[in-house]
Amino acid sequence: MKVSDFNYELPEELIAQTPYDKRDEARLMVLDRNNKTIEHKVFRDVIDYLNPGDCLVINNTKVIPARLYGVKETGAKIEFLLLKRIEGDFWEVMVRPGNKLKPGTKVSFGDGLLKAEILDVLEGGNRKVKFEYKGIFNEILDQIGLIPLPPYIKETLKDKDKYQTVYAKYDGSSAAPTAGLHFTEELLEKIRQKGVEIANVTLHVGIGTFRSVKVENVEEHAMHSEHYYIKSEDSEKINKAKRENHRVISVGTTSCRVLESVSDENGFVHEVEGDTNIFIYPRLQIQMY
Repeated sequence: MKVSDFNYELPEELIAQTPYDKRDEARLMVLDRNNKTIEHKVFRDVIDYLNPGDCLVINNTKVIPARLYGVKETGAKIEFLLLKRIEGDFWEVMVRPGNKLKPGTKVSFGDGLLKAEILDVLEGGNRKVKFEYKGIFNEILDQIGLIPLPPYIKETLKDKDKYQTVYAKYDGSSAAPTAGLHFTEELLEKIRQKGVEIANVTLHVGIGTFRSVKVENVEEHAMHSEHYYIKSEDSEKINKAKRENHRVISVGTTSCRVLESVSDENGFVHEVEGDTNIFIYPRLQIQMY
């Protein structure tokens, strides 16, 4: 299976550069696989395709301002992208330009509000760094960090909350689980009132979102691992829908990735925390939720 098999034309003028003011009025394309038809709707119409007893699984990770611009002691400009907290103030980061950041190099961000030292070069060219600061790390990030946007978005993000889902809760992602961006609190409440259960999983989106596939054969691509967890009350909601022969519907690939990583041979899940490098691509045998 070649990367070129997935090529398609997407005119740049059709890529939205700014978020729509009303999330649930974005466009929705509905593909009916049985009838092989395509319909064009707005996102709030998604409720029409949900049935009482279904379980909708959402990813409640929260994007952190993970992009940092700083300078070396020499004055050279440096960019960090925070990928994963290893422990405490030790992080795995993607750096640019990589050839200038050898172990022992020190970098300053926000006129010294945040400092970092390169400790090690990791697999794939990422770096292990230790941060130094006074105060609370997340508050400093909010002050000097930027939300990482996909490379096809050229406009500056003026409101950080626009790149968060309305149900974002746990800090840790380098990018948003974009499939859920169009839900509103009002739409979610209407979905609940219809008798649809909503379950949470958490998967912190990492480097896999930014790293391109560099091999010609898709099946040879090594997917970067991402940390996830699912709580018992949410696993029970999912299992209840399965037992009663209702649908379990993943909102986006990140939620699906968690379910595929933790489910048993019958599709049931349990409370668990871990890391997954599962790579879902055509012909892969997966559970039918």
